[in-house]
Amino acid sequence: MRTVKVNASTPYDILIGNDLLDRCGSLCLDVIKKKCKVCIVTDDTVAALYLDRARASMEAVGFETITYVFPHGEASKNTTTLVEIVEFMAENRMTRSDMLLALGGGVVGDMGGFAAATYMRGIKFVQMPTTLLSAVDSSVGGKTAVDLRAGKNLFGAFHQPSLVICDYTTLDTLSPEIFADGCAEVIKYGIINDRAFFESLACGVKSQIENVIAECVSNKARIVEEDEFESGCRQLLNLGHTIGHAIEVCSGLTISHGSAVAIGTVIATRAAVNMGLCEKSELDLITETLKREKLPTSCDFTADQLASVATADKKRKGNDITLVVPYAIGDTRLLKLPIDELCDFISKGL
Repeated sequence: MRTVKVNASTPYDILIGNDLLDRCGSLCLDVIKKKCKVCIVTDDTVAALYLDRARASMEAVGFETITYVFPHGEASKNTTTLVEIVEFMAENRMTRSDMLLALGGGVVGDMGGFAAATYMRGIKFVQMPTTLLSAVDSSVGGKTAVDLRAGKNLFGAFHQPSLVICDYTTLDTLSPEIFADGCAEVIKYGIINDRAFFESLACGVKSQIENVIAECVSNKARIVEEDEFESGCRQLLNLGHTIGHAIEVCSGLTISHGSAVAIGTVIATRAAVNMGLCEKSELDLITETLKREKLPTSCDFTADQLASVATADKKRKGNDITLVVPYAIGDTRLLKLPIDELCDFISKGL
């Protein structure tokens, strides 16, 4: 088992190993220090695979468990599901000394984390990611949210977990498409500030999965420690996300998050090339690496369509929006752009 420490406002460990699901109860008890009621939040796909094992492990060390299962997918990441979760906890007399365990992918982690952040003004929660995307990115850093009709992740809170338990054997049950989603976030870390890591991905992500997860979360931990509430360098983690979120919305959520981020990353990089900020050879390397992991690199939406949705993105401040632009692999920078220039930027990327 490997341990990565995150020194945020609430310090916590990220545990990475291949035998942690059946030990999650004792691992949680080591951190929480007392037996309490635990609400396990998960989706129907993950529940069928791993809920019984997680619940048995928690109960074996004395935790009392209740479970809330919702339909899988981004369509469930809304205020209705959020309220149902907190109502369920209230109906089951959860107290401020109890805990939530988010067992699943990015949607489960975001939903469970936000429910924990808001129930009784905040209770402890543990992230247990079961997808590559959540393992390397969304389970770490304390960003929790649900989607609104106007856009993704517009209703949320910063709420750090007490522990992250990543048993990467759960990734073995992922479809190739969902595994590829996580690869988009993996590749993102290399593009942002770690060229050596990016180059190591030529060997493939799956063949070095433990090291890949450890490198990504170590990278994110350093950024979160420096800028926990996303006022500076943490915004670099949004590479590909502003345009990616717009792609998701324009597709009616039929294009997955990872695929949309991959396309958004290519659009941002191509725009940088056409603005004279980045060499075309870097765009070619990025595109080649994404395609190697079976990720898309283009979409059929127009610049007007994407810009119209992106203006509602949470990276907008007043009449400006901050985009993440690669100058080279390992060198990305923040570019503040007037909203009325966003469509032109996206056009250059398309």
